[in-house]
Amino acid sequence: MNIQLALDRLNKEQCFRILKETKESVDWIEVGTGVIKEYGMSIIRDIKEAYPDKIIVADMKTCDAGKHEAIQAFEAGADITTVMSFSADKTITDSLDVARTYRKKIMIDLLGVTQQQRMVELSDFGVDLVSLHFGKDMQLEGELHTDLFSLVQDFSEFEVAVAGGIDLHSLPEILKKKPETIIVGSAITKATDCSEVALKMKGMINEYEVNH
Repeated sequence: MNIQLALDRLNKEQCFRILKETKESVDWIEVGTGVIKEYGMSIIRDIKEAYPDKIIVADMKTCDAGKHEAIQAFEAGADITTVMSFSADKTITDSLDVARTYRKKIMIDLLGVTQQQRMVELSDFGVDLVSLHFGKDMQLEGELHTDLFSLVQDFSEFEVAVAGGIDLHSLPEILKKKPETIIVGSAITKATDCSEVALKMKGMINEYEVNH
């Protein structure tokens, strides 16, 4: 399993400090939507240049102009860019077409999806990477992460990432669902010792994989 470090609600200096402290423990680096809105494509370029061996995820949250935004992200150095599942079908298929051309990937953010029919449609489009997104507002309401996994349980073709308030306490329950990628944000970025938390999380993941 990968750890995807979500850099959001941070300034550029904070992003690079946290990356320096956690680079040994994280596999994928997510440039969060708020960071992209603040700094544009340049922050993606800078992070890719600094960490060329890491997978860079541009959390564009595209919901229109799929072709244009996918090109923007990939030209800036992103390996993966995100598109919202509620987007028009053409937005999704255009994004997927661009990804194939660039030999990159689209991650479909499932925030708000409740119907299996949409999952069937996404599969038919050729989607192969999805994110179960437990949104910030949902976290405040105290809903459970693991309920979301029912959306993907019948779709073995999907590589699954899961995001939303995951920390050292909730990680063991998430591990039982065996997602391919675990997206962690504030549990690491707001920690007093970012390196220590990231290292502990990576250790928990490695231990689970060895024992299961």
